[in-house]
Amino acid sequence: MNFSNSTTDNTESLKDTDRLSHQWKSINWIEIEHDVNRLQTRIAKAVTNGDKNKVKRLQYLLTHSFAAKAYAVKKVTTNKGKNTSGVDKILWSTAASKMKAVLTLTDRGYRAKPLKRVYIAKKGKNKKRPLGIPTMYDRAMQTLYALSLEPIAETTADTISFGFRRGRSAKDACEQIFNVLSRKCSPTWILEGDIKGCFDNINHEWLQSNIPMNKRIMKQFLKSGYIYEGILFPTETGSPQGGAISSLYANITLDGLEKVIQDKYHRNSKGNIENHFRAKTKVNLIRYADDFIITANSREIAEELKSVVSMFLEARGLTLSEEKTAITQICDGFDFLGWTFRKFHDKLIVKPSKSSVRSIIRKCSDIILHEGKATTQSDLIRRLNQVIRGWTNYHKHTVASHVFSQVNNTLYLLLRQWAKHRHPKKNSWWRLNRYWHESHGKPWTFSTENDVLINLRRISIVRHPKLKISKNPFLDKEYFLLRKLELHSSPAA
Repeated sequence: MNFSNSTTDNTESLKDTDRLSHQWKSINWIEIEHDVNRLQTRIAKAVTNGDKNKVKRLQYLLTHSFAAKAYAVKKVTTNKGKNTSGVDKILWSTAASKMKAVLTLTDRGYRAKPLKRVYIAKKGKNKKRPLGIPTMYDRAMQTLYALSLEPIAETTADTISFGFRRGRSAKDACEQIFNVLSRKCSPTWILEGDIKGCFDNINHEWLQSNIPMNKRIMKQFLKSGYIYEGILFPTETGSPQGGAISSLYANITLDGLEKVIQDKYHRNSKGNIENHFRAKTKVNLIRYADDFIITANSREIAEELKSVVSMFLEARGLTLSEEKTAITQICDGFDFLGWTFRKFHDKLIVKPSKSSVRSIIRKCSDIILHEGKATTQSDLIRRLNQVIRGWTNYHKHTVASHVFSQVNNTLYLLLRQWAKHRHPKKNSWWRLNRYWHESHGKPWTFSTENDVLINLRRISIVRHPKLKISKNPFLDKEYFLLRKLELHSSPAA
């Protein structure tokens, strides 16, 4: 055996690793993000001007640029799934491996590997949702092409779509619903729409015909198949949840529903939208990803809308879920995105839904009575504060003070059980004095010297500022920057 050659090879390998590592660490990420955003803005402007050829050229330029490839790899290696591998069990955890990925990311001869199929529990249900996990390389490719597709999707999107879109959130959808339903003359009937397995059933032929991106690469994303329990299954329909580009595909598939509704209910014989027609039928659509509601002035119009939506979805291989699609009156109320919307004496009240309240109590109960049995008080407070802060920040723009107080009372009872479990032979006064102290002038606060449990009763209710739905994040950057600063400056939990 020639040991000298082996040593030389190892030395060269170490030099290559050091060089790649240095290259990755020396990347100017501010400049990279600026270059990517500049190209995305040019794509959005070309779409607005109707120049399809220019859009294609700019998309090609973006997907083949070093900046976009580096940005795609960074996104893949910094998000929540960075420690989850695909079927090849490869992770990009070192600076050298990330830089190598950037240099080897190419569409030349690209073939996507099958997805790793896992099942995750649906929120508050016994059913499980299928999730497809691509390899790191495939995730980077999907992210790269998503960067070139997003400006097109944003520019052509329905104005009333709020899910999986830059600068938009569920709270914006909530505010839009409030503006539509809060007046005395507002519509009184609601069509609650739910699409059956939206991500799993989108027609591949429709996607290939209507989504403006490289068709060969798109086919690789869609037809990669998945592996479950060692068996390879083909994917004939749908875009699996878990893919970096799947949410864009779903949004583009459902975009156009607003126009269908406008054409039928808002336009006159000359094709112009008139407030007279809008006021007569009171038909308004609000969509968040594949969940939506449509308002109407009568049950008959709501039933008609159900047929209109079904015809729109049929061309895309989708159907409405008969079990979850319902027509309700606003005085009976409906749940949407974790909130309950209901009118009492012509006043619209929006508050956290019962299922959302049950979810936070169940989560806190698990932390306190199961995970927290052997933990310290400080660790327990920090873990609870994470959950409470996230939940209250989501709901604090609604009529939530009473609900916050109820949850706070339940937490107190759960924490008393926790203290009793730790000290079963001590009396209740001893336990109270051990774990509840005065903090910031407030007595009987569950706290330590360094950590204080959030008191939900003291959380301020703050109105969420309404979004100008006609604004585009690639063309109206100043507006979204000022809005972001406004949202961040609002009082936090």
